[in-house]
Amino acid sequence: MDPIRNPFSPGAGSRPPELVGRDAEIEAFDIAVQRLGLGRSARSMMLTGLRGVGKTVLLGEFGRIAEGHGWVHLAEEAGDDDRFVAFMATMTRQAMLRLSVGQRLADKAQRAFGALNAFQLRWNLPDGGDIALTADPVSGLADSGVLHYDLAGLFEEVGRMAQDRKRGVLFTIDEIHYLSREHLAALIAGLHRVSQEQVPFLVAGAGLPSLPGLAGEAKSYAERLFVYSAIDRLEPSEADDALASPAAGEGVKWEEAALRRIAEETKGYPYFIQEYGKHSWDVAEGPDVITLADVEEAIPIAHHALDIGFFRIRMNRASGAELRYLQAMASLGSGPYRTRDAAAAMGKDTAGAGPYRDGLIKQGLCYSPRYGWIDFTVPMFDQFIRRITTDMPMAAAEGE
Repeated sequence: MDPIRNPFSPGAGSRPPELVGRDAEIEAFDIAVQRLGLGRSARSMMLTGLRGVGKTVLLGEFGRIAEGHGWVHLAEEAGDDDRFVAFMATMTRQAMLRLSVGQRLADKAQRAFGALNAFQLRWNLPDGGDIALTADPVSGLADSGVLHYDLAGLFEEVGRMAQDRKRGVLFTIDEIHYLSREHLAALIAGLHRVSQEQVPFLVAGAGLPSLPGLAGEAKSYAERLFVYSAIDRLEPSEADDALASPAAGEGVKWEEAALRRIAEETKGYPYFIQEYGKHSWDVAEGPDVITLADVEEAIPIAHHALDIGFFRIRMNRASGAELRYLQAMASLGSGPYRTRDAAAAMGKDTAGAGPYRDGLIKQGLCYSPRYGWIDFTVPMFDQFIRRITTDMPMAAAEGE
């Protein structure tokens, strides 16, 4: 097949050619945007799920929906660092600038920029050098020194500025599980304020399955503030559509047996479907059919591509002992795993393995589905570890 015409697009956050199986989330978000545009209440949305299920793609789709309704959309990715306050200020500033393009700074805009200036001064942040930020700081809006009060003030002012422009503002934040408890609590409290005011301001976040629990620990009312949507693997018919529809657009069909084989290999995970689809297309002679034999030839190629570009890269920061803990988990088969069993497979008791478990959770390689249990955040990661263990023992030493 012509690789130039290959419609499949594996990549971090890359939108697949056919976005299937996410209609409910897309419709719910579209309704929320339109309700807030009418001055009615709507909740922000949090997407949760393992890596590779398409959360980032869906955040991007939310951004396109919001922009289609005339909203301003800003995107950010949280990290395991301490830059939350700075990127909140940056996103707010950019939203205000976009809302003010081509219009004079009316009273609501002056007040919003003044609140932002006060916030930046109070939290020792650079002003960004924007000419538009000439409004004098407004005392009492976002300068208390208590982060959740100040964020709430910022959100409310940018929401009122958007309302005055008959528009709205959407912030999308990926990897939101990396936020510290303090920062997550501040974000939740700030959104609580704007939800009560019903201004056109929304946050859509995405994180690992642990996110609802983390949010609940940060603020007890978090479960009532957000719509939580668990994003999972595709149903078999949806997985077939993800492969067949893009190919049909290029005049190519899949053998039914070829589709079944990819479904068996990928377990319906969207990222894997794109990877296997790409390599099956590239090895197929065609001219207009992808066969089971093509898929069988593509499987080891897809394995290699996933091992290098999706699995192995996620272990870069793990210590030798943490790698041994991962290996111990994988030796038990498919998860989830009891933490005591994983520790025993490593040759330690639960307390002795605790620091390695906690380090892997902090890095986002593992999560705790419930108390006393642990699992990988990456689908089929156990299979990857078992594949490479034979050729490259993961860590023989006990040390860090």
